Amino acid sequence: MQLADVRTAAAADATTISRLLADVIRSSYAGILGEIPARRLVSTQCALPRIRAEIEIPGGAPGWLGWLVATDTDGTIVGAAAGGVPMPGEGELYALGVAEGSRRRGVGTALLAAATDRMRGFGAREMRVTLPAEEDPALPFYESQGFGPLTPTRWSRAL
Repeated sequence: MQLADVRTAAAADATTISRLLADVIRSSYAGILGEIPARRLVSTQCALPRIRAEIEIPGGAPGWLGWLVATDTDGTIVGAAAGGVPMPGEGELYALGVAEGSRRRGVGTALLAAATDRMRGFGAREMRVTLPAEEDPALPFYESQGFGPLTPTRWSRAL
């Protein structure tokens, strides 16, 4: 698959982002997180009203850089990411998810690169991410992108 586009999410993308992230959490953390923690993660991170509100923040909010989506050549959303610079110099990746059938095809790398560019534009010199589990299935991806552990679930890289 060739990545067609990484763009800023639009209000019409909120439902797709919510579903995509919920599917990613359910498939990625089955057997790693218990059923209740996984449900709690889906309900807090994938709530449609929350994602819709985050997309529609007029002019952004201090430290919030918004949602990005990756589309395939047909225009179908195959990945999403969100981030910000909540503290001077420190970028934070709040979410990054890629649809199961689109993994290992450069989608996550393209989303991370776009989020990184945004964070650098707002003065970030470091990027951090907090993972839901110590044995997180995304660890090889983050390691390949230059992240290293601060704690078992908190990772960082210089920008």
